[in-house]
Amino acid sequence: MSETTAHAIMDEMAIRRALTRIAHEILEKNKGIETCMLIGIRTRGIYLAQRVAEQILEIEGVPIPVGEIDITSYRDDRIKVSSVEAVPKGGSLHIQDKKVILFDDVLFTGRTVRAAMDALIDLGRPQMIQLAVLVDRGHRELPIRPDYVGKNVPTSKNEKIDVFLTEIDEQDRVIIQQQRGKQE
Repeated sequence: MSETTAHAIMDEMAIRRALTRIAHEILEKNKGIETCMLIGIRTRGIYLAQRVAEQILEIEGVPIPVGEIDITSYRDDRIKVSSVEAVPKGGSLHIQDKKVILFDDVLFTGRTVRAAMDALIDLGRPQMIQLAVLVDRGHRELPIRPDYVGKNVPTSKNEKIDVFLTEIDEQDRVIIQQQRGKQE
């Protein structure tokens, strides 16, 4: 029988600090937000993008456009669905000539990010795509590197990172689960 152990690696305060730092880094790297927009990968990436947009509004006093993208039909490891959904908060997604900052909760193999970039390119040609993740756990299968990282957490293949956000999970925390070997 296998046993799973889990422990928290980020609490509500650590998540808030990481997202605040990412907001400042985005502003610094892009010298403001003039041509920027944030796009969250469904599901948790959306909430991370919205939280960073709120931080940027507090810091700069200027709103930044936020959108969301569902990359299900672009995944190479899932059953194909006939359409891509890319919806900004309150309208259509106009990424042409924008600096798009793509948000995801956990970066692992890079396949989700690749699918998101494919979906974005189908919508137009952004000036640039940057990547922000709450947790980078390593084990890339594709040459993808985040521009903004909340926390680097080197993991083994038998570990799993779970992100919980208040908007859907009623709590903010990140846990790491380790699957222990089979015992008889």
